[in-house]
Amino acid sequence: MKKILVIALVAVLAFGLVACGKKPATTDGVKTGIGVVFSNYNSADPKDGENGKVDTQTYVASVMVDKDGKILNCAFDALQSTFEFTADSEILTAPETTFKTKNERGDDYGMKKASSIGKEWFEQAAAFAQYCVGKTVSEVKNMAVTEGKPADTDLASSMTLSVAPFQGAVVKAVESAQDLGAKAGDKLGLGISGSGKQSVVKAEGDKPASALAYNFYAATTFGADGKVTSCIINASQAKFEIKDGVIATDINAPIKTKNELGDEYGMKKASSIGKEWYEQAAAFANYTVGKTLSEIKGIKLTDGAPAKDSDLASSCTVTVTDMIEVVEKASLTAK
Repeated sequence: MKKILVIALVAVLAFGLVACGKKPATTDGVKTGIGVVFSNYNSADPKDGENGKVDTQTYVASVMVDKDGKILNCAFDALQSTFEFTADSEILTAPETTFKTKNERGDDYGMKKASSIGKEWFEQAAAFAQYCVGKTVSEVKNMAVTEGKPADTDLASSMTLSVAPFQGAVVKAVESAQDLGAKAGDKLGLGISGSGKQSVVKAEGDKPASALAYNFYAATTFGADGKVTSCIINASQAKFEIKDGVIATDINAPIKTKNELGDEYGMKKASSIGKEWYEQAAAFANYTVGKTLSEIKGIKLTDGAPAKDSDLASSCTVTVTDMIEVVEKASLTAK
């Protein structure tokens, strides 16, 4: 008799949920994450009559992680933003310059001809991403290396790049991963865009010339119907001042993304809705969930920001055109 009552009670509760337009939670604990690390070691001051350069490289990983901490899916890409400058502290690279990622450059990147295994950068990055699948972050972090390169025989046959920046990106991605609605079997995409906007090519009064690599990132998962199931948006502004013909910014100083800066970014006090950049980016990312790419690209905007009469305007007033672009790029790379 008690068993019958229990079954009846469960049926009533289930009916109540349906009647209210709600469904029981069906999450399987899959988390989505994105990690960004920087390397500026190729930067150089002018020498022997040649111009100098700010060369900032950004390594990015997107991941899906299961409830046991194992990586279900992983993607890598990198963006190399290079600014040439003269001994007179003039930056020759135009601020409107856009930079392609290493995956987007494909065979044009030109690594294959110098590779001992005859593989391009994008092929080696894909090999490392596949190597990470099924492993925990600890296993990736503590993988065997020889002189900074993979010691694992199978991986070494398809990757001879230094693994440190790849490890750093995936560690950040896993450790910051969140349960945002992704499910096992979803496709994972990674989108990156970068430009020199906001760079100052010549000193203006007390304001020195500065090369500013402005990047946006999206880790996005898609269901079988093509709709977004989870999304993370991030951005970074790597700024390098040029004074007296040399790079005046410490190229070894840590660079934080806007999400990592959090309240330190300082947007809240100037925001008409009292929200920081990371909060507004999260609101936009959450808004994309359940939508197709077409619907996301169709968001009503005014001067690049959500229109005041849109649902999104109460939680996001920043320009979202770059955010839409990286979500679109993520959809094109999703697998």
